[in-house]
Amino acid sequence: MQAVKITEKVYWVGAIDWNIRDFHGYSTKRGTTYNAYLVLGEKPTLIDTVKKEFYGEMMARIKSVIDPKKIKIIISNHSEMDHSGALPQAVAAIEPEEVYVSAMGMKDITAQFHQELKLKTVKTGDKIDVGGDTISFVEARMLHWPDSMFSYLEKENVLFTNDVFGMHYATSKLFDDENEERMWLYEAEKYYANIVLPYSDIVLRFLDQVKKMGLAPRIIAPDHGFVWRKDPAKIVNLYAKWAAQAPKNKAVIVYDTMWGSTEKMAVQIADALREGGTEVKQLSMHACHRSDIATELLDASALIVGSPVLNSGIFPSLADVLCYLKGLRKKGLVGATFGSYGWSPAPIDELGKMLETMGVQVVAPAVKSLFVPDETVLKNCRELGLTVSKEVAKKLQ
Repeated sequence: MQAVKITEKVYWVGAIDWNIRDFHGYSTKRGTTYNAYLVLGEKPTLIDTVKKEFYGEMMARIKSVIDPKKIKIIISNHSEMDHSGALPQAVAAIEPEEVYVSAMGMKDITAQFHQELKLKTVKTGDKIDVGGDTISFVEARMLHWPDSMFSYLEKENVLFTNDVFGMHYATSKLFDDENEERMWLYEAEKYYANIVLPYSDIVLRFLDQVKKMGLAPRIIAPDHGFVWRKDPAKIVNLYAKWAAQAPKNKAVIVYDTMWGSTEKMAVQIADALREGGTEVKQLSMHACHRSDIATELLDASALIVGSPVLNSGIFPSLADVLCYLKGLRKKGLVGATFGSYGWSPAPIDELGKMLETMGVQVVAPAVKSLFVPDETVLKNCRELGLTVSKEVAKKLQ
């Protein structure tokens, strides 16, 4: 296992997880990386660790550069277990002079490991001398945990950003200029939509704060995905765009079906939306993962949800995805509902109430079909699609 040189003083010593396919209910079809960084100098410094299972890989990469016992400082920018899981083992093996965390990091790591790691807290504006260079700290609370912070290696002009500006993307090509944009852009967007989206207002304020501080790093080194060395401004600009939640003329139809009736309704709604000039994504829960739906919704203006009735309730896959989307708090959506039933249509009415609790503006009555939709029901579906398309156009004026 070899470290990867980033600058004359900075090495990547992380791990590549090629096989992970689920990350807290988020579908990671391309795996991920757990990035850790070694800063050389009079006081060699390890910035973040890796998931516990990859401790050996991280240590082997460190050993390819220096004896781990020579590391004097460990910095934990984020206490989530995919970055701090190997921290207790690393502290035991390295025996560093200091381990730095944010104040909330102190609380979280203590609660997770229940052992004495001799942690020291730092806050925005604090600096430490690592011998020949200085690391300064910027707290990034709720991006995306309360403990999150950035570490900035001043002379080398490298900003270590924990989960911010990252993506779940396993690659042996560890720099932005080595990866094709068509391969990584969707994964970066998906990461934002599924992890960072609820904190978009904080993202905008934080980007403004960093700008006012005069930080313009030549390299951005996140804890997932690759390192931004050629064009770090690209991912910063993408975050600003996604955080603004500026929608386009696009509707997402999310549905499930038992005997095909709800799907017939979805097809008519989708066709009417296209007729009205609205881009459509028709996504069946039989074929799509909740995290892919969240990604499609990132730049959408409308969410239309359809469900059959099962056991006097909505179909379980719809309850799952709506619970998930509610937590992501996407703003500015209009919406509508539809579905088929055999005895009682009441659960379909519940869909509308669920959308309203998510902050979605319901703009049309639910379309309901007793068993298989007839021509009247299908006509009502088309009218629903056209109504939503018109409402989307109004919002975009």
